[in-house]
Amino acid sequence: MWNDTQDRHPTSPAASAQGAPLAGVRVLDLTRLLPGPMCTLHLADLGADVIKIEDLGAGDYAVDGVRRQVNRNKRGIRLDLKQPGGVQTLLRLCERADVLVESFRPGVMDRLGVGVAAAQARNPRLVYCSITGYGQTGPMRDAAGHDMNYAALTGVADQMGRAGAPPALSSIPVADLLGGTMPAVMGILAALFDACRTGRGRHVDVAIADGLLAHAVIPHMAVTRGGRARPLGADKLTGALACYDHYATADGRWMAVGALEPKFWRRFCACIGRPDLADHLPDAEAPDRHAVKAEVAAALRQHSQAHWAALFAQEDCCVTPVLRLDEALAHPQMQARGMAVTAPAGDRQLGPPVRISGHDFAVRHDAPAPGQHTDEVLAELGWSEEEREQLRAVAAIG
Repeated sequence: MWNDTQDRHPTSPAASAQGAPLAGVRVLDLTRLLPGPMCTLHLADLGADVIKIEDLGAGDYAVDGVRRQVNRNKRGIRLDLKQPGGVQTLLRLCERADVLVESFRPGVMDRLGVGVAAAQARNPRLVYCSITGYGQTGPMRDAAGHDMNYAALTGVADQMGRAGAPPALSSIPVADLLGGTMPAVMGILAALFDACRTGRGRHVDVAIADGLLAHAVIPHMAVTRGGRARPLGADKLTGALACYDHYATADGRWMAVGALEPKFWRRFCACIGRPDLADHLPDAEAPDRHAVKAEVAAALRQHSQAHWAALFAQEDCCVTPVLRLDEALAHPQMQARGMAVTAPAGDRQLGPPVRISGHDFAVRHDAPAPGQHTDEVLAELGWSEEEREQLRAVAAIG
C-alpha cells in the first residue's frame, strides 16, 4: 500500500474512513453486474478507495436498484479503453493503485493494452484480479455463462432442490457470489498482504465455476466413497431425515427444522407434543424414516407459523420460521446486527457481512453516476486541467 501521504487526498473516502482496515488502499474497479462489483463493494465498505471505471457507452448495465446497492462507497470515472488516451490514463492510474479488478473474458484486457504484464510493468506492487466464469485456462476459458450454468456444470445444481423436481432456481445467485465474489475478495486480500511483504503484486485468477465447486465438500464425500453424489432426497441434508427439512404450517407458511443432533431432536419432539418420536433418532437408512417424517408434518400442520415461531423462539433446538426477505430485515436479530441500512439518498440497502473491531461501517456516499468523479479523481492523482480537457476532446474520458 502507498505510504506517501501526499498521494492521499484529505477528503477522499479512504482518508476519511477513520479506523477502516483498508484505509489507504486504492482499487480500480472495471467490473460489471454482480460478482465483481460485490467484491469491490466489500473492499469499499472496509474503507478502500474504490474507483469504479466505466466506458463511455453502456457502462455497467446492472439494473438501477442493484447498481445503487453494490456501488455505494465508490467513486466513478469513465474511460474509453479503445482510445489510446484512455489506455494511457488507466495505466497511469495503475501507478498509484494497489488493486485492479476486471471481469472481461480472458484476453480482452491484453488486447486493449492493459493486461497484467502492462499494468504491473507500471506498478510491480499491483494486485491484478480477473473474475471470469471458467478462468484464464482450460477448454471453456472463452465460454459465456450465467449463475445457473456454473451451478449446472459443477454438479452443484444437481444437489439443489427436491427429489423428482428440476434443480432449484434462486434469485440469490449462489455461484456468482459464493464462487466469484468471495474467492475474489479472499485472493485480493491474500495478495495484498504478500505485496506488503515482498513488494510484488500477483495475478489473482478467479473462476466462478471453480469457486462454487470448491465448496461442494459435503456431496463430494459421497463421490470419494462411492463414485457419485447421493441423489436428492437420499442424503441427510436433502430430505432423507425427518429432523432436517421444511414443514408446512396451518396457514401455508413453513418452518425450517434443523434438529440434527439427538439432544435437539428430543427437545423438538417434546415441543410438538410427540415425545414418542424421540426414540426414532435421525438415520438416513432407517426403514421407518418416511413414516416419522409424515408424523412430524402432520404435527406442524396443526398450528400457524406464528404459533410455532413463538414457541421455538424460547427453545434451543434449531427450529426457525422461513421468513420472507422483508420479514427477515425487520427481525430483531438482523436489526441488532445492522443488516438493514439506509443510504444517504434514502433507499434501503443490506448491511455488510463482516464486523471488525475499531471500524464502524457507514454508507459514506451513494453509488456514483457514471463518470461523476472523473475530474475529481484525475485531478487528485496529478492530471492537469489541460490534460483532462485534451483527453475529453478525443473522447478518451467522460
